[in-house]
Formats: sequence, C-alpha cells, structure tokens
Amino acid sequence: MKALLLICHGSRTKAGTEKAREFAEQCMRHIDYPIKEVCFLELSKPDIAKGVESCVRQGATSICAIPILLLTAAHAKEDIPGELQIQQERFPHIEFSYGKPFGVHESISSLLWERITESTDAFKEKSLILLVGRGSSDPDVKRDLKAIAAHLEENYKIPPIETCFLTAAQPSFEEMLRLAGWGYEQVIIVPYLLFPGILLSGMKKAIAEQARETGQELILCEALGYHPVLQEVLLSRIDEAQRQRTVV
Repeated sequence: MKALLLICHGSRTKAGTEKAREFAEQCMRHIDYPIKEVCFLELSKPDIAKGVESCVRQGATSICAIPILLLTAAHAKEDIPGELQIQQERFPHIEFSYGKPFGVHESISSLLWERITESTDAFKEKSLILLVGRGSSDPDVKRDLKAIAAHLEENYKIPPIETCFLTAAQPSFEEMLRLAGWGYEQVIIVPYLLFPGILLSGMKKAIAEQARETGQELILCEALGYHPVLQEVLLSRIDEAQRQRTVV
C-alpha cells in the first residue's frame, strides 16, 4: 500500500507549527494516496521517525517522502535524506522514494506577482523590488532565488529585482534595505517565506526604522501562504518522485 509523507521544517512557535500542518493537510486533500501523514524535520512533532512509523503501522509497503521546503539546501540535500536512510535501515521491507522541494518552478512567479499587486496598485518611477529569502550557506539557495527573480522579471513588467537573505547568506536584507535608501522612492519587499513568523517580525522592525529615517514608501508583501500555485507545484514534485523513484 502506498503512503505519502509530507515533511515540514518545523517551528519554534505553536502557531507556526499549526500553519505548516494546515498547509500540508490542505494539499493532501487533493492527493489520492491511501495513507497520508505529516511530520517535521525539527522543532515540532511528530518527527520523521514517528511519521514513518505511522505509515508502516497503517500497512504501507512504499513511502513517498516530500519535503515542504521552498528552496534546495542542506535540509533537503543532507538532513532529510540522512534521516530517511536511518528509517530505511529500520524498515528494509519498505520501499522509500524521495522528492524535491518546491525549488525553481515557473508557476511560482504568478504567486509572487499576486503578492506584489495585492500590496500596491502602482509602481513609482524609481521603484525597487527586494525578494527576500530565508538564507543558507548552501550556494544553491542564492542561485535558485536569483532564478526565481529572473522568471518574475521575464513574465511581468516590473521594476528591477534584487535578491537578499535574512540569515546565513549575503547580501543581507538589512544591507540591501539600507542601499535601497539611496535613490528609490518606493521599495517593495517580498518575503520568500511560506508563513509569517519570527523572521517576518524582524523584517517589520527594520522596515519601520528605515521608513522613519528616509520617508520612503516601503511596502511589505504578505508571505506566500497556502495557495493553489504551491499546491500545483507540490503535486508536480510528488509525480516526479513517483516516476523517477529516487530511492534514499
């Protein structure tokens, strides 16, 4: 019997954990698997081991594990596969396959455009868009966020886009925000985050401080949130994992 295991990152806050669980459960309503479970890589429960155990207990003979992560970094390339390998050794009779994070996907640009246009109905002559990722020391994160920004620029007539990061990568959000204080009337800040949380709160504080100092129009868009576009991307990643049968 086939099982689908959606692996969320996890959060330090109860609200963050519940939002992630709700997102995964909403997506699973559109997925035809006899066994469907949600688990977390870290900070929240159940962990991956418990998620796998639940699938096995319900009679799973194969488990398709999909990371609910926006970009490809160490969590997707090392941490989750390493934990799944441990579970494969625990349950050698179970066939495991592993999918990709959302990553670079053409349709995500339409969601970003929606977040921008619901926050402002007019660009000024001197406007800049900051696409802000969580960040990682993995160079693939910088490459992928730039590719996502390029898709957005290609598909829509918009102001120039710069990418930056909240942690562990350069340029930092604070640095780019300060640089945007020179010569731009309007700065549109697009957080490339699934849900609001501690990181978004820090962004709001930095934006408020700069607005007081410069008098610029600084517009913070909503986080991506649950959206049909992300559901579409998730379904494509599940299909890829099943067709390619990437075994851990």
